[in-house]
Amino acid sequence: MVQSDALASYAVRVENSRGRRYPEAPHPYRNDYQRDRDRIIHARSFRRLENKTQVFTTRVSDHFRTRLTHTIEVAQISRTIASVLHLNEDLVETLALVHDIGHPPFGHSGEKELDKLMRKHGLRFDHNLHALRIVEDFELRYAQFRGLNLTFEVREGIIKHSHDYSPAEYPELAEYLLDSRPPLEAQLIDLTDEIGYTTADMDDGFEARMLKVEQIRLKVRLFERHYLEAERKYPTAQPKLKFNEALKRMLNEMVTDLIENTSRRVRDSGVRTLEDVRRHPERLVAFSPNLEEERLEAKRYLYENLYLSAPLRPEKLDGERVVGDMFNHWLTRPEALPTSYQRKAEKEPLARVVCDYIAGMTDNYIIEQHKKLDRAAKR
Repeated sequence: MVQSDALASYAVRVENSRGRRYPEAPHPYRNDYQRDRDRIIHARSFRRLENKTQVFTTRVSDHFRTRLTHTIEVAQISRTIASVLHLNEDLVETLALVHDIGHPPFGHSGEKELDKLMRKHGLRFDHNLHALRIVEDFELRYAQFRGLNLTFEVREGIIKHSHDYSPAEYPELAEYLLDSRPPLEAQLIDLTDEIGYTTADMDDGFEARMLKVEQIRLKVRLFERHYLEAERKYPTAQPKLKFNEALKRMLNEMVTDLIENTSRRVRDSGVRTLEDVRRHPERLVAFSPNLEEERLEAKRYLYENLYLSAPLRPEKLDGERVVGDMFNHWLTRPEALPTSYQRKAEKEPLARVVCDYIAGMTDNYIIEQHKKLDRAAKR
């Protein structure tokens, strides 16, 4: 358990939590953020991350990351950094574990397609806001209330960790202090996510033989610097082991830079309290300018040579087609929806209900549903 006297003065303290939507008696052995963490781990939406795309949809390997393994890696990185910065580790770990549960099947291509379809109906899809709907409404585990009844700070972090929402554009989110910065614990998650997927996706791309060491060395200075170190220290090592060493050192530099630069920014800002953090004109968790430039260079490389590459384009187009076909199917035939979603459609726009249904699916499940639709069409 995180001890309050070990926390920085501007860290979130669980004893000062704004609480849950539905009051509950305290637990004798776990604080509220630990309970939130455990509720997320036991949630169905968390388990479904095992079969949701991180990078690859149809390329099969026991070694490629899924949304679930990526989430676990981000939680580990986040907790380490939070410990060094004397932030609330329990809150940070909880936010890391919940940060991706709103993602639909087929990763970012699925999200892009759902948002495109929703905009035709004057609505939109945002995975952070969908995650909030999951923990507030869709998870049904308790007789006392719908959802997981998470603390305010976790719900706030779900929507604000990576994006600032306009109070004028999102009045329904007014309770989440949209005119204030999120706590450092929430700010941290956006950049630990960047560290996690930058290094992991490079690893998976190399494992899939879509990325070549020579090419990475030419295009990603952050990797090249550490690959040279690995070659000097281990000149006779196998190429794969040199690659692993370079990637490990690259991750370590990003973590170290984030810790040191954030510490410096916090110190220079003069913040002393959580309210100071909330009122600060900009987010304080950040990489140094040089490292941020190199991180963006690595990100551009991954987009150009992996995420948007020609070999993966058919997978992405297939994913978008499947999402589009199933969305239009249930929109025109709502009676084919599960009974619970048909009831929801009596109170909410049908497009939103169909979107919610699809967004909760794993890659495998929506592909199975699409095959059934194809078979029915051929009869």
